[in-house]
Amino acid sequence: MAGQFFDDLETRDAQEREASLLEGLSRQIANAQSRSSAFGKILKGVDAADIGSREALAKLPVTRKAELIDLQKKSPPFGGLAATAVRDLGRVFASPGPIYEPEARRNDYWRISRALFAAGLRRGDLVHNTFAYHMTPAGSMMESGAHALGCPVFPAGPTQAEDQVRAISHLLPAAYCGIPTFLKILLEKADELDVDISSMKRALVSGAALPPSLRSELNAGGVDTMQCYATADIGLIAYETKAKDSNALVEGMIIDEGIIVELVLPGTGDPVEEGEVGEIVVTTLNPDYPLVRFATGDLTAILPGPSECGRTGTRIRGWMGRADETTKVRGMFVHPLQVGAVVKVFPEIARARLVVDSVDHRDSMVLRCETEKASAGLGEKIENRIREICKVRGEVEFVEPGTLATDGKVIDDLRSNE
Repeated sequence: MAGQFFDDLETRDAQEREASLLEGLSRQIANAQSRSSAFGKILKGVDAADIGSREALAKLPVTRKAELIDLQKKSPPFGGLAATAVRDLGRVFASPGPIYEPEARRNDYWRISRALFAAGLRRGDLVHNTFAYHMTPAGSMMESGAHALGCPVFPAGPTQAEDQVRAISHLLPAAYCGIPTFLKILLEKADELDVDISSMKRALVSGAALPPSLRSELNAGGVDTMQCYATADIGLIAYETKAKDSNALVEGMIIDEGIIVELVLPGTGDPVEEGEVGEIVVTTLNPDYPLVRFATGDLTAILPGPSECGRTGTRIRGWMGRADETTKVRGMFVHPLQVGAVVKVFPEIARARLVVDSVDHRDSMVLRCETEKASAGLGEKIENRIREICKVRGEVEFVEPGTLATDGKVIDDLRSNE
């Protein structure tokens, strides 16, 4: 952890990284099958030795976050997905749902230290951590990463801003961790109280949007603010970096070294074309919680070309919205998964989008399908399948290939624009 980069993994040849990840993938599949009862069922009949490519990985089932609630109710506490027994864990957390997440006793379990290093933190820097410490894992995620980096932590949590400003002025922390809007509140409170908190020069934020205007405001307040993208299920997914020879922020985020990321068409497990927006699906190499093809529900796109920071990992644009476009049509909920189930039956459909609108206050639903050539009766067959899967009638419209937008949307509800 000296110099510009956290470790040698960040600058290795891209082909070397891919080979290493895919080698780890085969081991993880075998680990998940043998030590996780849920994945033993999900991956039944799969030969782990055969899963040594992204093409092979893309054929495996997707497990979605929404499924965890039902799995955990049937088989508490972790739905049979964890590979490490509760007695051998360090902590157990709960996220809204509720969904319970394990934290093993391994150093830097959530792998956050890499993002902290990229944000400019170094051994010995005191970290003012305002993420919550109770029930949810965010506080522990940041603290464990800081400790792995050699940084002491003040466990502030999301407590009263005035108390925190006083503590910062006394303890002189070098960095802030928390959501970006709370950092803004602290800076404003310090101005109001005329309290000096200028020791806090850096911030790693997460858990909420960081629009350019807010980042500029925080930077102007003397805090160089960068962000990372992490979840309670996976840990670190991607993180921001600075250009190698300057202090300029590099576009997008670098994918973490301990995971395999795919972008798929929401509602399916099918990878999108390069450059298209897709849902983030992660296979983690974490042996304690071996999530395979875990759909986060978040959207992003891959950025082309190498990063100016000198790291050779793949970049994503960052968080670009949610993939869950569930809507209600004539009293029935329609989900992207249902649209995907319709499309999969018909190989003639290259891509599709369900458009929901209202005409004279009556709901209409049209599945727009890209196809080279529609055979006789194909539209009627698709409409029958829509009615069977979605339990509501919908029409079909065929369009030329390349007509539909590549923004990751499966359901486009135009009624919200009225």
